[in-house]
Amino acid sequence: MSERKNITRAAGVLGLATGLSRIAGLIRDMVVAALFGAGFGTDAFFVAFTIPNLLRRFFAEGSLTAAFVPTFSKVYHQEGRQQAQEIVNICMTLLVLVMAGVTLLGVWGSPWLVELVGHGFGAVEGKLELTDFLNRIMFPYIFFVSLLALLTGVLNVMGHYFVPAVSPLLLNLSMILCALWLHTRFDVGITALAVGVVVGGVLQLLIQVPVAHRLGIRLRPDFRFRHPRVRRIAWLMLPGLVGVAIYQINVVVSRLLASFLPEGSVSFLYYGQRLFEFPQGIFIVSLAQAVLPAMSRQMGSHDDEGFRESLQYALVLIALITVPASVGLFLCAEPIFSLFFMQGAFLAEDVRQTALTLAAYAPGLFFVGVSRVIVPAFYARQDTRTPVWISFWTLLANLALGLLLMRPFGHVGLAAALTLSSVFNSCVLLWALHGKMGRLGLASVVSALLRILPAAAIMGVVVWALLRLVPWLEPGRIWLKGSVLGGTIAVGCLIFTLGCTLLRVPYTEQALSLIKRKVLKR
Repeated sequence: MSERKNITRAAGVLGLATGLSRIAGLIRDMVVAALFGAGFGTDAFFVAFTIPNLLRRFFAEGSLTAAFVPTFSKVYHQEGRQQAQEIVNICMTLLVLVMAGVTLLGVWGSPWLVELVGHGFGAVEGKLELTDFLNRIMFPYIFFVSLLALLTGVLNVMGHYFVPAVSPLLLNLSMILCALWLHTRFDVGITALAVGVVVGGVLQLLIQVPVAHRLGIRLRPDFRFRHPRVRRIAWLMLPGLVGVAIYQINVVVSRLLASFLPEGSVSFLYYGQRLFEFPQGIFIVSLAQAVLPAMSRQMGSHDDEGFRESLQYALVLIALITVPASVGLFLCAEPIFSLFFMQGAFLAEDVRQTALTLAAYAPGLFFVGVSRVIVPAFYARQDTRTPVWISFWTLLANLALGLLLMRPFGHVGLAAALTLSSVFNSCVLLWALHGKMGRLGLASVVSALLRILPAAAIMGVVVWALLRLVPWLEPGRIWLKGSVLGGTIAVGCLIFTLGCTLLRVPYTEQALSLIKRKVLKR
């Protein structure tokens, strides 16, 4: 099977599993919005959850995966299963010790961390204290999810994608059930959500262990931390700790700045970001996960041309998926929140403010996708230093833009700042990769993009006209809203697909195949 087919197949399996998790995540957010709305409690929870969630992206899904997967892939494919087993055991033992220390330090230092991320909450009595309390409950989540990330990398290299990708479903289900069953049992109801996070983290890890055992991975303590391969992984991780999670660091900066804005601003940003991340999780993250092992194999065999082809293929698929998704999110923001969220404690004004946030996030989807594909290209070359410097400048750009835009535009300005910093990040990453590899062959990607844009524009005009049939900020009319929104999305997808087919956009069939694996099979 060619690397192109490998990438498509792996991305399809990952996307199908991740799609299930994302749907559960949407239901989770609907439950949270209905029970707790957007205000004091949700602001505190979302800032508290930001800290362990950032560390998850920072340690687990970011630098650990980036450093471990290429090294483990090389050992597994070139030196055999026994050597690979040793690497897994040593890394797992080291990770248990490190993350246990990080967890204890995080619980102990929670008041200072919360003060740093949510400094503006100090102006509201009791808000910082509640945030600190929730953060202490949730912090052990980072321990379990870091071990999960290591097992996920092992299983992906061995060709097993579904169970690792579907494990977040357990986190979402745990949070939903705890919120529904336990929120009346606590003095502060939103405490139930924090409990659900920890329970979900444990379940996510436990579901992976039997799969690893079935594939022949026997987890045992091994304290040979001076093993050259393990030292190589640790060396590659160090710069990644700073750079790979830059998008999440930017989110933290946005929430820090939002803590100085009127109550509910943090919640508006969170709900908008969650819908913005929906297509990211189903398509972009899945494709990035699938392309890293392929690129690692090609770099290991010095197949530069194959490496470029995989990169070009991934970028065109990203454009085919994210450009229409960006247009759809921008136009459908208010209808989506009206249909799914406007109930219980979540009112029409909350819908309007959250929709404006999502509309500001939406244009950045393509550029986030480009970054997600380009960064693994550096990792495949075992270069984690270059993204660090780019991440540093991106962080400064986001901070400067946020400070500039938050005063006139509030939380919407913070969302726009994150979008502009994503544009900056992707462009500089491409420029840096070109400097290291020379010709990337991006002319074919640009050519495909110039054909995709007209199809997306025509789709956007039709979607805009159809959505005007319903007064979205009026309560009720659920069946009418659902029918119009569902029909509009279906018509938009059909128009875009026909446009890409008529304009002969490359890889359209492969993109449709990818989407079918995620949507139709589910």
